[in-house]
Amino acid sequence: MATRTDAPTRREQILKEAARLFAERGFHGVGVDEIGAAVGISGPGLYRHFAGKDAMLAELLVGISDSLLTGAKRRLKEAGGVAPEAVLDSLIEGHIDFALDDRPLITLHDRELDRLRDADRKMVRQLQRQYVELWVEVVREVYPRLAEPAARSAVHSVFGLLNSTPHLARPGVLPGRGATAELLHRMARGAFAAAGAR
Repeated sequence: MATRTDAPTRREQILKEAARLFAERGFHGVGVDEIGAAVGISGPGLYRHFAGKDAMLAELLVGISDSLLTGAKRRLKEAGGVAPEAVLDSLIEGHIDFALDDRPLITLHDRELDRLRDADRKMVRQLQRQYVELWVEVVREVYPRLAEPAARSAVHSVFGLLNSTPHLARPGVLPGRGATAELLHRMARGAFAAAGAR
């Protein structure tokens, strides 16, 4: 089966621009006309793809939570039989990719999660809990003396570190994607090592 290399679908374009605009101006600061203009269609034309802004927000936030979990499960499956340290490195790399490539979604999650309908918000939280627990298992394989609550705290702390990248968005603040990814990786491993030290 060939890997998809097509241009993004109209729906994907809409979601990308909606995420960017919502992150820049807030959910209530952006109208459907502005989102439509950003992708070259009329605001009302968006309704052929989404029921409204609420549906876009839900798809963005549920979608990224699902994508992180699915990606982590795939990394675990692909890593079958390798050392736990390599599995942890792979998880860290995957989250760094998200943190550097999807910064508007981090901002959106921080600011707008409470705007989701209850069912969508519960789904996001459920997916996030599963993602955290997957990490906790791997961290405890690398640092077996680390108690489960401490491992969970360490995972949340590392997520906080990695997810801080939207706050470094000014031009010239980040040293370049490769150097930033390497720095974040070292810092994440350092945080886990500190948590696992006796």
